[in-house]
Amino acid sequence: MGRYIGRMIIIIAVIVFAVFVVLVYANWKIPHDTRDFVYENAGDVPPLKAALVLGTAKNLRSGNPNLYFTYRMNAAKELYDAGKAGVFVLSGDNSRSSYNEPQDMHDALVALGIPDSIIHLDYAGFRTLDSVVRMKEIFGQDEFIVVSQKFHNERAVFLAQNYGLRVYGYNAEDVPVMRSSIKTKIREKFARVKVFVDIIFNKQPKFLGEQIEI
Repeated sequence: MGRYIGRMIIIIAVIVFAVFVVLVYANWKIPHDTRDFVYENAGDVPPLKAALVLGTAKNLRSGNPNLYFTYRMNAAKELYDAGKAGVFVLSGDNSRSSYNEPQDMHDALVALGIPDSIIHLDYAGFRTLDSVVRMKEIFGQDEFIVVSQKFHNERAVFLAQNYGLRVYGYNAEDVPVMRSSIKTKIREKFARVKVFVDIIFNKQPKFLGEQIEI
């Protein structure tokens, strides 16, 4: 019994170490490879036809405004004002009738002064990978700007590059450290590991469909 327990401890230790190494590598590799493709200032972003705004909930479970959402909308408006994108694709989750990220983003951007005529909604952006790949497969864009917080943009740009796309990120203001943002940051650490799994297995979006001209 003692030998069995000893072997189990060794196996568990090896697994924990392997997970640690993969986490460290993924969270170094993604920002390292994308550092020249994400921007803090709208004026520095290369002008392109389209910008992809990645969705998130408008409000937290508490009912308070979600600052990730608010800051992404502000960043999209900054790109528009700087003349960096002619059309906007708002991609998010609409898997149930009571939850509609793309429509919430649409309403927020129209309220900020972005014309409805240049906004397109992607209701099947369930994951970052789905949103990025659907920009090519559904909306016909090989190059575009992605709008989200820096940590999210790095992952989106890295994914896009590995799917053969030319993508730049414009970083929305990050959210101060609080309970909800800490959970997001921890989840992001493991999401970056999942990026490599998706690339290795050539993961595709949950839904595709007919092309939409923008």
